[in-house]
Amino acid sequence: MRRLLLCTGLLFATAVFAQQPSPSAKATGTIAGKTITINYCSPRVRGRAGQIFTPGGLVQQTHQSYPVWRAGANAATTMHTDADISLGDLNVPAGTYTLFVDISDPAQWTLVVSKETGEWGLAYNKSMDLGRVKMDMSKPPSTIEDLVYTITDRGGNRGTLTLAWENETASVPIHVH
Repeated sequence: MRRLLLCTGLLFATAVFAQQPSPSAKATGTIAGKTITINYCSPRVRGRAGQIFTPGGLVQQTHQSYPVWRAGANAATTMHTDADISLGDLNVPAGTYTLFVDISDPAQWTLVVSKETGEWGLAYNKSMDLGRVKMDMSKPPSTIEDLVYTITDRGGNRGTLTLAWENETASVPIHVH
């Protein structure tokens, strides 16, 4: 009987997690021996291709602070770095930060690094910005169903932070000090 209850409980938990529209996700990368981690919730396109980042689209409808997007879903997207780094030309001391993306110019997004942490994803306070950096934009070859972050080691003390979702890919170079 215990085994049946345990199996039933595990099956139920697995089914609930599988149906979660924006499950928790993590991207971790090591550059020059230092770890950078992004914790986020990964929304799905779910048949809304071409309707996510457009004026009046999903991002604009769900963000009171539009055009600043929480760069994920649910709780705020966070980045932790074990070392002092540069994201583009923005110096970021070792620590934990919240990431947002300013998408007011669809052709040129800006990564926003906030010193405020622990807030819900829709809360954005510009006065807490550590800084902003322009992102390199590109179009993926096909629709990216699940929002995904990647941290890529480019050798030496260099790397790239990339986020990709729907019909957009945005990246910024990383330099570990």
